[in-house]
Amino acid sequence: MSPTPGAGVAGAEGIARDTVIRQLAHEPFGHRPTTLLIRVRRYQCSWCRTVWREDTSKAAPERAKISRAGVRWALEALVLDHFTVARAAANLGVSWHTANTAILDDGKRLLLDDPHRFDGVTTIGVDEHLWRHTRLGDKYVTVIIDLTPVRRKRGPARLLGMVPGRSKQVFSDWLAARTQAWRAGIEVVATDGFPGFKSAAQEMLPDAVEVMDPFHVVQLAGDALDRVRQRVQQETLGHRGRRGDPLYGVRRVLRTGKAFLTPRQQARLDQVFADPAHADAWRAWRVYQQVVAAYREKFPANGRRRLRELIDVVKATTPAWFTELRKLAYTLDRRRQDILAYFDHPGTSNGPTEAINGRLEHLRGSALGFRNLTRYIARSLLEAGGFRPRLHHQIR
Repeated sequence: MSPTPGAGVAGAEGIARDTVIRQLAHEPFGHRPTTLLIRVRRYQCSWCRTVWREDTSKAAPERAKISRAGVRWALEALVLDHFTVARAAANLGVSWHTANTAILDDGKRLLLDDPHRFDGVTTIGVDEHLWRHTRLGDKYVTVIIDLTPVRRKRGPARLLGMVPGRSKQVFSDWLAARTQAWRAGIEVVATDGFPGFKSAAQEMLPDAVEVMDPFHVVQLAGDALDRVRQRVQQETLGHRGRRGDPLYGVRRVLRTGKAFLTPRQQARLDQVFADPAHADAWRAWRVYQQVVAAYREKFPANGRRRLRELIDVVKATTPAWFTELRKLAYTLDRRRQDILAYFDHPGTSNGPTEAINGRLEHLRGSALGFRNLTRYIARSLLEAGGFRPRLHHQIR
C-alpha cells in the first residue's frame, strides 16, 4: 500500500518536508507552447526518514514530460487536423521523440487497441501498398480496408490493418489473428488480380464472395491496350514513341472513356485508326472501351451481360498471334466468376482502397518519409483508421 501524507512507510506519521515544482508541457495556447507548473508537496516518514511526493498521476503519468491534456490535444491534432508530429512537438515545446512516443502510446491505448474497432465489418478490401522507395529491404505492405460503410452508403472506407509483406501467407496470418466469429461475418472480399489474396480468402473465409474490383479489371484492359500500341509503334516506325508520332500523340486519349471524348479528340482518334497499319490498336481500344462501358451501365444486370458476352467473344475470336488480347482474354476468363460477382454486389470496389493508399502517400510526404515500419503502421492507422467520429467520446 502506498504511503499517504498522514502516515509514513513504517506506519509512523508523515511530516511535511518541502515542495517541488513539476513542469509539464501542456495544451498550447494558440500556437504558443504552454508549461503547466504543479506544486508538489513532499513528505518524510518521522520514523524511517523515507521521503515521498504527492500523487500527480491525474495530471500526467509518472516521469512523463507532457500532461494528459497536452497528449490529448496532440492526438486530436494528428487525427482530426492531420498535423505532423514535428508541428505538434513545436506547439507543445518538446522534442520530436518525446511527442512521437507520447502520441503513439496514447493512440495505441485509446484507439488502436480498442476491442470494438473491428465490430460490424462485413466487406473488406485487400491490396498492396509501397511504403518506401528503395532497392534494399522490404518495400511493400498489405493493407486491409473496411468497405462496409461505402457499400452501405454510411460513410468513407477506413483502414483496418497493415502488415509487412505482400503474399498469401501475410493475408492468411492477418485473418487467422481475428476471431472465428469475425471471419464468419465477412460476406464479400474485394481484391486485385493477385491470386495469392484470392487463395487466402478462399481458405480463411470460405463463405465469403471474392470480387475482383472494376479498378483492376479496367487496368488490365488498359495495360493490354498500351502493349498493343507499343508493338504497333515498333512495327510501323521501328522505334519507341516520339513527339509527333501518331500513336504516341494519342496515348492518353486512348485511355479516355468514349463518352467523355471531345469532338477534337474523337477526330484525332478517327485519323489514327484510318491507317490500316493501326488495326490492332483499334481492336484493343474497342475492347478497352467495352469493358469501361459495361461497368458504366445503369442496371447491373445489363453490365453483367455485356461483360460476360465480351469475355466470350474476345476468347473465341482473338487469333493466336494477337498475344496481348489472348493474354487478356485468358485472365478475364480465369477470373470470370470474381469479375462478374461485382454486379451482384454493387459498391464493392477497391476504389476506396486506392483512395486510402493516396492518403498514406500524402502522410509519408508530409513526414518526409519513414524509416521505422512499426511507426509508419501506427501513424497510418491513426490517419486513415476512421477515428474522427469516435475520437472525442473515446478519449478520457
